[in-house]
Amino acid sequence: MGSIADKITGKTNEVAGKARQAAGKAVDNHEEQAKGAVQEIKGKAQVAKGDAKNAVKNVVDKA
Repeated sequence: MGSIADKITGKTNEVAGKARQAAGKAVDNHEEQAKGAVQEIKGKAQVAKGDAKNAVKNVVDKA
């Protein structure tokens, strides 16, 4: 997966995780809140992975 695809997938997971947490909070479901938090963290990691790939590509392109 390329850096842009990683970033898009990551942002999607972040938003879905936040929504899942909110839904869990609304119905007082702690398990769903936790799953949402994990999904949000996964999304942030994917965005960071995309940023890292982009940074490496920029260094290679300059060499």
